[in-house]
Amino acid sequence: MLKVENLTFSYRRKARPVLSDFSLEVEAGGVYGLLGRNGAGKSTLLYLIAGALTPKSGQVLFRDVNTRRRLPETLSDMFIVPEEFTLPRIPLKDYLKANTVFYPRFSHEDLRRHLEIFDMDMDLNLGALSMGQKKKAFMSFALACNTSLLLMDEPTNGLDIPGKSAFRRFIAQNMTDERAIIISTHQVRDIDRLLDHVIIMDHSNVLLNERVDRITDRLKFFVTDSREVIDSALYSQPSLEGTSVILPNSDETETELNLETLFELSMAKPAVLKDMFNRNTDKQ
Repeated sequence: MLKVENLTFSYRRKARPVLSDFSLEVEAGGVYGLLGRNGAGKSTLLYLIAGALTPKSGQVLFRDVNTRRRLPETLSDMFIVPEEFTLPRIPLKDYLKANTVFYPRFSHEDLRRHLEIFDMDMDLNLGALSMGQKKKAFMSFALACNTSLLLMDEPTNGLDIPGKSAFRRFIAQNMTDERAIIISTHQVRDIDRLLDHVIIMDHSNVLLNERVDRITDRLKFFVTDSREVIDSALYSQPSLEGTSVILPNSDETETELNLETLFELSMAKPAVLKDMFNRNTDKQ
């Protein structure tokens, strides 16, 4: 569905590139978590995918079409929800009248259903909403556009605890085999149980790009107080319950992915993940 091929991009001509010779592939039918340090280029990557930024070299192909061409048939099949955005101070019905024409698969019924998950209705004035409510309304609109690709940058920022819980239901209830959702976030605990796939990037390197089931087939995650286990772990991290550890899953134990600990492992020992998941080069 989506191929990022050898992208190089910087915001100023002589500045150090944010991305350099960066490549990535995404298939339909999954919720992808995009993780990385601050400044690793996650938001930049989303804007490049959406065709809103022009790379110095390389290209992004969405269904074999370069997104930088910004063709109507391409833009009508993808949607980006940025971390920060402004909505006009108008009723929702007027916003829909002006914008739904660009998305041929938009569904008013789906929008109504999405808003209900967030305890909202169609009778909204966008100008009267709090920032958290605006985010809920905009995400509901984005998903109701029924695009094949949905890009979301820090979608849970600004949401309260009930809102984050509703967001997880919102995504889980609306995933299809024809759609890919890429969620860039630092709030890993907000999305860890939603994901089918994990992408961890560090500037121009893809440290990990794997399905969750493959990760848990090869690694096991649990909490322990055993000093022997902690000393033999690939990675360990103190927690309130004990010490969170990652070990090779040599005995096929079924455990749940601990996304936060996996990310810390990727930052501390990137070579371990590359060896474990057959990464033979610094670039994917």
